[in-house]
Amino acid sequence: MSAPTPTSAPGDTENGRFRASIARVKEFVIGAPRNALARETRHNMALVSFLAWIGLGADGLSSANYGPEEAYIALGSSTHLALYLAAMTAITVFVIGLAYNQVIELFPSGGGGYKVSTALIGPKAGLVSGAALIVDYVLTISISIASGVDAIFSLLPLSWQIGKLPSEIAITFGLLILNLRGVKEPLKLLVPLFLGFLLTHGALIVYGIGVHAERIPELVPQTFSETHELVRHVGWIVFASILLRAFALGGGTYTGIEAVSNNVNMLKEPRVVTGRWTMVYMATSLAFTAAGLIILYLLWDIRPEAGQTLNAVTFHAILAHVFGDGAIPAVILLVVLTFAALLLFVGANTGFLGGPAVLANMGADRWVPHQFSQLSNRLVTQNGVLLMGLAAMAILVLTSGNVDVLVVLYSLNVFLTFSLCIFGLCVYWWGHRMQVNRAGRRLALAVLGFLVSAGILMVTLVEKFTEGAWMTVLITGLVIALCLVIRRHYDNTGKQLAKVDALFATATPAAPVDNPPPLDPQAPTAVFLIGRSLGTGMHTLLASKRLFGGQFKNYVFISVGEVDSESFRAEELLAQMTKDVQQTLDQYVNYCHRRGIAATSFHRFGPDTVEELGKLADDVVKRFPNSVFFASKLLFEDDMPLSFLLHNQTALAMQKRLQSQGVPMVILPMKV
Repeated sequence: MSAPTPTSAPGDTENGRFRASIARVKEFVIGAPRNALARETRHNMALVSFLAWIGLGADGLSSANYGPEEAYIALGSSTHLALYLAAMTAITVFVIGLAYNQVIELFPSGGGGYKVSTALIGPKAGLVSGAALIVDYVLTISISIASGVDAIFSLLPLSWQIGKLPSEIAITFGLLILNLRGVKEPLKLLVPLFLGFLLTHGALIVYGIGVHAERIPELVPQTFSETHELVRHVGWIVFASILLRAFALGGGTYTGIEAVSNNVNMLKEPRVVTGRWTMVYMATSLAFTAAGLIILYLLWDIRPEAGQTLNAVTFHAILAHVFGDGAIPAVILLVVLTFAALLLFVGANTGFLGGPAVLANMGADRWVPHQFSQLSNRLVTQNGVLLMGLAAMAILVLTSGNVDVLVVLYSLNVFLTFSLCIFGLCVYWWGHRMQVNRAGRRLALAVLGFLVSAGILMVTLVEKFTEGAWMTVLITGLVIALCLVIRRHYDNTGKQLAKVDALFATATPAAPVDNPPPLDPQAPTAVFLIGRSLGTGMHTLLASKRLFGGQFKNYVFISVGEVDSESFRAEELLAQMTKDVQQTLDQYVNYCHRRGIAATSFHRFGPDTVEELGKLADDVVKRFPNSVFFASKLLFEDDMPLSFLLHNQTALAMQKRLQSQGVPMVILPMKV
């Protein structure tokens, strides 16, 4: 059989112009490509503790817009218990924050709850934690945007409420685009918004408490007296149940605390120190804001009003006390609630940072498609960002953006992750109690954090199961089941490929050949797209020889080292990948040389495999104009639905690209 010869494509010029136009539009929307191998690129994308506080800690601080409100309302007529609630809230923030500082110390490469549960408890626990985190981050986006829009619409007539859902969808889409540009792009825009919230809310909390300063000395004994009266009428069990129920239903206050430990890999070196300072900033600001708001509700005797958040009612009362009725308090309230809404949008951005990071870690472990660990040419986990944004839009539509429903869905998975993660710390410190200094203290803190987290989880699940909690259980369960199916497929495929690799391991010597056959650039040339599997590459090589015999005089092997989210953050992994790619290509070249075939290889590195292979192919065609390209495509005996999503489609994408340029490419099936 004779080898195919390249032919010119009539529409090549038009196709080239079209691709160039698409590339310009894409660059305008998400920005120009970045160099994944440049050290300064990684340095410039890393976050100092202040920016990390904004990008990752905003989720925690923004929860003060809905968490304290849910807790206070759950007290019902027993509002005098709010003082206990404020103290418990502040203490809980620091307990969970200190526990997650341990996570940062033990897992400085990031991964948070997923990696902790996987490493310290087991892969199945890690899967549950990871699935909960994925759903949690989708809900982070949904609830933050819904709550932010609620804050804005608190200033508008009730008849305008119909515009809430379209506004939420539009804001979600805007954040999605910003995050496709890269981690610092949205943060540069959001810094003044974050600081505006902190200053305006901090000033109102301090002033609002200060106005009632004369009541504060009496507040504690009055609370004790009212508590004694309540216990005398209903008993300690009912008293405790009222307080613990309100405390648990305010669990949304603590959401976002885990974001820093999940994304330590985004922080500037030294990461552990940066992470600790970020946690200090976040815990302090959240404890002050959340506890301060609960005390404000109590001191100002705030009651819910239709169409308004409890914070809006509180701040309106404070501003009216200062300025009376008129335009000035209305304008200030507009500014305050706008900052509240904008901070919630900053908090929503945490979902776009943390969710893709968790997906990338799970993709590396094959619980989800490997594509989620791949980077775009902007060095962003693009697939994860898209999934988070689209899923958040779907949840908003499904729940009509109802914060009361979303906060229940949200809190359950947050505290499921908290419980598993902190239980993992308990296991670790118990096992190292005799080897590590102060392990006993750390174990005690971890046990306390676990009891608090598990308690809030169970109370929320029981109290709110019929009010939406069942939906979280169902969604998270479906995610876990899907991950198990995906992992089984990858494991079976890996076993089959390992067998094939073993067959060729001894047939491809690493030692080079002296005086190898010379290359003839004008002779027919077979170009092979090589991946990580030795067996797949050798299958392609041998199949091409069977089909075309000795038609090809040159064999060229090209490969791309894929820079994914894991290797991008670690220089040692990049160095090892560079070495592995070169060694793999040398095996093929040496195999050919030992059989008297002229051969050479070329390689590149980058996040977009198809783009880098395209550049390599263009260079090869210029040097060897009579080239025919070959690649393999896996076919599965037990092919599962949508299995094409679990494996890259590089061969098909390259065939389409090359054929549009008039360059032939043959895809050879390989059954596994």
